[in-house]
Amino acid sequence: MDFINTIQHWLKDPAVGKLIQVCIAVLVITLIVRALSNSVPRYIQDNDTRYHLRKTINFIGYGLIFLFAASIFSDNFRQLTVIFGVIGAGVAFALQEVIASFAGWVAISFGQFYKPGDRVLLGGIRGDVIDISILRTTIMECGDWVKADLYNGRIVRIANSFVFKEPVFNYSADFPFVWDEITVPVKYGSDRRLTREIIQRVADDVVGEYVIHARERWQNMVHKYLIEDARIEPTVTLAANDNWMEFTLRYVVDYKKRRGKKDELFSNILDEIDLTEGRVAIASTTIHLVETPTLDVRLSKNENGFKTQV
Repeated sequence: MDFINTIQHWLKDPAVGKLIQVCIAVLVITLIVRALSNSVPRYIQDNDTRYHLRKTINFIGYGLIFLFAASIFSDNFRQLTVIFGVIGAGVAFALQEVIASFAGWVAISFGQFYKPGDRVLLGGIRGDVIDISILRTTIMECGDWVKADLYNGRIVRIANSFVFKEPVFNYSADFPFVWDEITVPVKYGSDRRLTREIIQRVADDVVGEYVIHARERWQNMVHKYLIEDARIEPTVTLAANDNWMEFTLRYVVDYKKRRGKKDELFSNILDEIDLTEGRVAIASTTIHLVETPTLDVRLSKNENGFKTQV
């Protein structure tokens, strides 16, 4: 009887009643959180998204437990505003990278940083954007151990928060072309005018198709931004150095066809130079190694020792 009386006495204590309520709430919330966490793999296939969703569910569960306990043991509900403020500060600190990535997603969506299909340089990674999620941007990487603009097969996921931390280079936003250059070294004594004509003619044939479209897009750039007009047509310039004449061809090209057009330009220019019958010749650094002459070494002995004669 004494034991039962003791329990009844404890139950009449308001603090014990509140503790029991909190324990029941903790049990219920824990069961709900576990059920939600176990059901996530049925609907979410991506491992990264599944991991973060489970973390979010657990964090929400802890927050609900804390709020319920605070509301039970708080004698003045107006103090909950302070509690919410503290919780909000804790959430902002713990999830600052997630919040920054979400803000980056909003900026990407409405700020025209880039869109799927654009070629960008973001966080030191260059490639084509293949997906933009709430937290991450997925890129098919170009370059690295593969030269030029070819895919290397790596898929890179970059946090959207990088748009606030580093510059975003977009190769295809308002002007889907890039300027490129090739350099052709020509021997001194070659026909300079013929060389210039050959390079200009080949450039007009190979990349001249881009001039009309590039000029239209560039005019839109001039009207939209504070930027000066630029020459779109292929241009050949000459510089003379100590070894050869250096002809440089500058032209606009589709950002995805830069490698192929450069190969076509060099191939056609070399073919045209071969047809000049020596009037134009490609220069190169040539090092000719000759045999070491025979050395006749004779040893003679004198007072101080051996003496060498060559």
